[in-house]
Amino acid sequence: MTSRIIIAVVAASLAASVALAGQARAPYTPPKTADGQPDISGFWQALNAADWDIQDHGASLGVPAGKGVVEGNEIPYRPEALAKKQQNYANRATADPEAKCYLPGVPRVTYMPFPFQIIQTADQINILYEYNHALRYIFMNKPHPPGHIDWWMGDSRGRWEGNTLVVDVIHFNEDTWFDHAGNHHSDALHLVERYTPLGPDHMNYEVTIEDPKVFTRPWKMSMPLYRRQDQNMELLEYECYEYLLERDWTAANAAPAR
Repeated sequence: MTSRIIIAVVAASLAASVALAGQARAPYTPPKTADGQPDISGFWQALNAADWDIQDHGASLGVPAGKGVVEGNEIPYRPEALAKKQQNYANRATADPEAKCYLPGVPRVTYMPFPFQIIQTADQINILYEYNHALRYIFMNKPHPPGHIDWWMGDSRGRWEGNTLVVDVIHFNEDTWFDHAGNHHSDALHLVERYTPLGPDHMNYEVTIEDPKVFTRPWKMSMPLYRRQDQNMELLEYECYEYLLERDWTAANAAPAR
């Protein structure tokens, strides 16, 4: 009798564990907007060191160590493009477009150390970034305009796949980098972004990068985004001034006094 009771208790425990595991694996269903779209509006921010380097990197003066966000930690450069990346890295103090206060481009603007705000309407999603007043318009279910157009932030066209916002981005110039380490692209850059809610305060960001002029194949980055919980949260002012960045970099890298 005792053995039967023990077996029954173990079986019940296993069944409960399986049920809980199944519940934990159930996909999150976000709330809906008034027009029935998944609601991902609000203030979000990435918490990583990808703006410094999207690959694994150690700490150095002024640069925090960080785990890479590149799938497999490998960027499939063409040989000549790898040489340019190395040159960019060597000259990064002044060559980084961010050091010139240019718009950072996509996807870099997503993982810079600044929050951003998503605002949804029925046919358009707007993303407002604290950095330098950057702004993106994501036009839903509409084609890209024809031709090639050189834009700092590209042209974004979105659609919903279930609860995931999928954004196709083309029409870039070649003047932005992926990070401060000199990882770069050409004007043939094509991105597919995927914003997937994982819970009320977490969202997965994944981006597939394709650029046949620079890379031998498409590759991916991914990272979590976190909803800002600050009381009375709002985007604040961040004005970028090139001469201030140059001054701060010079001071941080000055040789120590002997």
